[in-house]
Amino acid sequence: MTKEDLRLEDIRVLIVDDDRDVLETFDAAFQSEGALTQLATDGNEAVQICNDDPPDIVILDMMLPKRSGFLVLEKIKGFADAPIVIMVTANEGRRHQAYAESLGVDRYLIKPVPLDHLLDAAVTLLDEEDKRDEARGE
Repeated sequence: MTKEDLRLEDIRVLIVDDDRDVLETFDAAFQSEGALTQLATDGNEAVQICNDDPPDIVILDMMLPKRSGFLVLEKIKGFADAPIVIMVTANEGRRHQAYAESLGVDRYLIKPVPLDHLLDAAVTLLDEEDKRDEARGE
């Protein structure tokens, strides 16, 4: 793989999950695409990181200790320069997805999510954001 093949080079990704195996798997996958990753294991830690040094993308589990993924989503989407948020959850309920969408989630994926699908979603959302920024002249 050459440097040009790294689709997420220098993109800052915060991965939030209380399952260490999921964190390590997602971390390795994003790093393999050139992303700069940070990890958090609870909702409060995720909000603190987004407040102090906002990432470009947040990969967010719904069921988290200390503060649920929904409360994290609501808080970080309230920031002026909110990151892209991909919620990854084992909960297949339509009400949960609708609620996440009402809070501004950019993508809602059901676990187990294939890693290539998660990475593709991140790349697509970044491309869409770049196009919106260009259209606004930023």
